[in-house]
Amino acid sequence: MEKEVSCLNTRAIIGYVKRHRPEACDLLLRDLDPEIDRMPNPEAFLSDPNNWVDSRVATEMYRRARHLLEDEAAAYKIARYAVKHTKLGYAQRIIVKGLWSTRSALKHAQKINNKWNRTKRIELVSLNKTSAIIRLHWNETMSVTKDLCLMNQGTYVGLPAIWGGEPNSLQETQCYFDGAPFCEYHLKWPFRNRIFEFFSKIFSSKSVLMETIKEMEADKKIIEQKYEEVNELNKKLSHKIDQLTAIQDTGKAILSILDLDRLLTVIMNLLSNVCRINRALIMLVNEETAHLEYLHAAGFQGEIPEVVQNYRISLDRVSNLLVRVTNTGQSEYIPEVRHSNLRKQNIVLLHGNPSSVFVVPLITRSKVIGVIATDGTDGAGVPEETRETLEVFAPHIAIAIQNARLYQTLQQQMKELKRSHALLSRTEKFSLLGNLAARLAHEIKNPMTAIQTFIQLLPKKYDDENFRNTFYEIAREETRRVNNLITELLDLVKTRQSHFALDDLHRLIDKMILLMSPQSNAKKITIDCNLDPAIGKVWMDTEKIKQVILNILSNAIDFTPVKGKITVTTRLDMSRGNRAGEVILEIRDSGPGIPEKLVDKIFDPYFTTKHKSDRHNGTGLGLFIAYQNMKDHGGSIEVQNSRKGGAVFILTLPNTPSRKEPNRYAD
Repeated sequence: MEKEVSCLNTRAIIGYVKRHRPEACDLLLRDLDPEIDRMPNPEAFLSDPNNWVDSRVATEMYRRARHLLEDEAAAYKIARYAVKHTKLGYAQRIIVKGLWSTRSALKHAQKINNKWNRTKRIELVSLNKTSAIIRLHWNETMSVTKDLCLMNQGTYVGLPAIWGGEPNSLQETQCYFDGAPFCEYHLKWPFRNRIFEFFSKIFSSKSVLMETIKEMEADKKIIEQKYEEVNELNKKLSHKIDQLTAIQDTGKAILSILDLDRLLTVIMNLLSNVCRINRALIMLVNEETAHLEYLHAAGFQGEIPEVVQNYRISLDRVSNLLVRVTNTGQSEYIPEVRHSNLRKQNIVLLHGNPSSVFVVPLITRSKVIGVIATDGTDGAGVPEETRETLEVFAPHIAIAIQNARLYQTLQQQMKELKRSHALLSRTEKFSLLGNLAARLAHEIKNPMTAIQTFIQLLPKKYDDENFRNTFYEIAREETRRVNNLITELLDLVKTRQSHFALDDLHRLIDKMILLMSPQSNAKKITIDCNLDPAIGKVWMDTEKIKQVILNILSNAIDFTPVKGKITVTTRLDMSRGNRAGEVILEIRDSGPGIPEKLVDKIFDPYFTTKHKSDRHNGTGLGLFIAYQNMKDHGGSIEVQNSRKGGAVFILTLPNTPSRKEPNRYAD
């Protein structure tokens, strides 16, 4: 509300209406302004000359006074009444009376005007001994009406009454409210008024002093009263600020708690400390059964009665207070349970024996998820302040409980997911074993058939040296093939746990190259190593990484032509923001590469590009095992064709212990 008109003006309106029609005072002040309406005593505020209001309020009060008094000249008469009867206050009286005369007052008209309103500017056109011309220039940005013009006319006419003189005569020659640019007043006053002004000048000092002392004493009492009021308001405000701060802090605190049991304990402590609630009951909606069900309670003597813990109410029972609040989403307060229509045999009422009950809905996302009820047991009821605080606090409680319930549900779902994942892993494992058994039977059957055939023929052709030598070579090769199949099967299905430790990757690479040297030397293959010296010891399961490197080197030697080249490279990759980085191992061969349509299948079980021959044979399990081993490390293995020809296997190993993963097939 803007400060445009002093409440000295509104006090004059109130005083005049009270004098002539006291029963209409309520109509004068009702619904003036939202800010004024919220005050405990609007009349006191509008009667205090130290206060200011919006010009809209003043003009509305003049309009109402004119209507209530059925007098179009009400504003003029109010001003005359104010000059004669209204106490200006000692500061204003010193200013006005100290000017001694009408002429002096008109000289300082703008200064005097500024003490009471800011709706206009006063121009003194001419000033003589017994006459003057003034113009009122109205502020178009403010709410101004003809009533304000009449009020000013009444003030100028009655001005000499301050010194005991006769009224001035006034003629309005132009009026802003009739279309003129300003209001122009021609004033005249009788010469004999100077006699009154003279005596006023003689006795003014003493009278002003006495009036000043008298009004200062009255103002002192008012100041003391206002000090007490302000002090009390400050106490309430301070308490409210502390309360709101506590609500904010506790709201943040409970929203961070996801364990439901701990949350409920914290909520009850907060209700006791912040809301001054010693006993409370929380009920939540079960949507599946359409019931309100007990969740938590505190404040009962001893243990919570079992019948209370098992308490549940159908949402169809609209006569029940808790259900009614749930269905309407509106808080309800029963100040006296004894004289209410609540069913006295209700379980909660029987065991709690409350004298009053206050129930607040727990609402989150525009949905009522339950209620929280508190009561008074001392006959004094639940204080209004407590009720207001609980209503403010209830949404925080609702959100916190909903979050905790969702978290509880999520935890349960995670447990179920882990259980399902374990069952799925076992199912996959048994399925894999079944398929492997079938594949193994097929793979073993062929070499065993060959061996069986030669054994059957051996008695007849034992003396045939060529037959014996041929049989020996084939039997040895087929036996080796069967042995390889069984070895890979054992590597795949055995449930060895991973054993991670820091180890030297480069030394392991050198060992594997040395181990494969008979095969590489036989084909005159050159193996070059470009190993990054910045890589120290790496967090890994040495046996599993050995198996990976050996498998990939073996494949590279198989597919690299005679006098070909294999390049082994390591480097530290810091591009993903990990401080420790990732270790990259690349094994590049100069073979024919992998057909693009087969690249995505290279790590599938049973898939192989090796021909069934003495030179190239395989089960399709080697790269699958390598893929699983890298996955156990939290790493990855990829393959791509080089632009210069050949295949490149890229292994990525995390360089920190925190990213290791458990063995996929470990129970």
